[in-house]
Amino acid sequence: MDLLNTLVDKGLRRELPTREEALAVLATSDDELLDVVAAAGKVRRRWFGRRVKLNYLVNLKSGLCPEDCSYCSQRLGSKAEILKYTWLKPDDASKAAAAGVAGGAKRVCLVASGRGPTDRDVDRVSETISAIKEQNEGVEVCACLGLLSDGQAERLRAAGADAYNHNLNTSEATYGDICTTHDFSDRVSTVQQAQAAGMSACSGLIAGMGETDADLVDVVFALRELDPDSVPVNFLIPFEGTPLAKEWNLTPQRALRILAMVRFVCPDIEVRLAGGREVHLRSMQPLALHLVNSLFLGDYLTSEGQAGKDDLAMIADAGFEVEGTDTTTLPEHRRAGCGGAQPAADAAEAPAATVPAPSDETRRDLVAVRRRGAGTDLPPNA
Repeated sequence: MDLLNTLVDKGLRRELPTREEALAVLATSDDELLDVVAAAGKVRRRWFGRRVKLNYLVNLKSGLCPEDCSYCSQRLGSKAEILKYTWLKPDDASKAAAAGVAGGAKRVCLVASGRGPTDRDVDRVSETISAIKEQNEGVEVCACLGLLSDGQAERLRAAGADAYNHNLNTSEATYGDICTTHDFSDRVSTVQQAQAAGMSACSGLIAGMGETDADLVDVVFALRELDPDSVPVNFLIPFEGTPLAKEWNLTPQRALRILAMVRFVCPDIEVRLAGGREVHLRSMQPLALHLVNSLFLGDYLTSEGQAGKDDLAMIADAGFEVEGTDTTTLPEHRRAGCGGAQPAADAAEAPAATVPAPSDETRRDLVAVRRRGAGTDLPPNA
């Protein structure tokens, strides 16, 4: 396909595709799927070889969030029967993190529900970061605490946080459809504050919320403009008890096309396979390793993932290798601060493709609420 040859050439040069080209990737047929994966795989291997970076989530505070994000099981008014607990003590959080590091995780992601941290919360997280780094040499720590206030990013950086995560989630045009308690610009501002404080920015999206192809392309181009170092791609986990519980819009094939599109737009950025991969990719997860160079190990915030040992076996069986703490994830030109992909000329936007309806045989059985690890007396999955 001329399209794929063009996208590979651009990806190898770190040149952005046009929006029309990105839309065209999402519009490819299932018959073309392996060609799409192979093409995006060339770009992935050029910048990241066959390495897979493992990340491990620790949910520091679960549930009882005042925000109304429709996709979230921790949202205001959620009836999802998730674990609910207040702040973990630093030592308990460090023990949970150690399980992920022992399983091969290079980065620990500390997440807390809520609109944003108080200054006291920043102190708590700072203590947790210190405890984790004292006990796990070389591990990276990423904080994800919501919207930041003035000076908080600098305090987290001074405490040893390597990165800060705050996802854009969906396009600016449709953001108000999934959340009313804050807006798209609030999220952009928090990512920019993290960058200004010297932390590595991590910001991504959630696919499967009923968005159009144009929405997906818009949010990925907005991310590319922010130029984060890592882009997690989440697939909606339709928790019972949330407004989006009936949104089963994804097939494994569409999920792979979305990942390929993200790789072409973000050729030299860490693209992370995140929440919902087990639910929507299912047995096609190994193919996704040809598109992403990072994934979460084990469980997520409020849902259970596949066993950590199965993640490691999948990586090995697919011919990839786990990235060690002695290896720098990003290619040298990004580490040196030379910027990311080069801009391409705008092109007329193609109409959004019609998304085929998924099978009625949705796998609701794969949405498993987390009952182990942080906030429980059971050992974590790592």
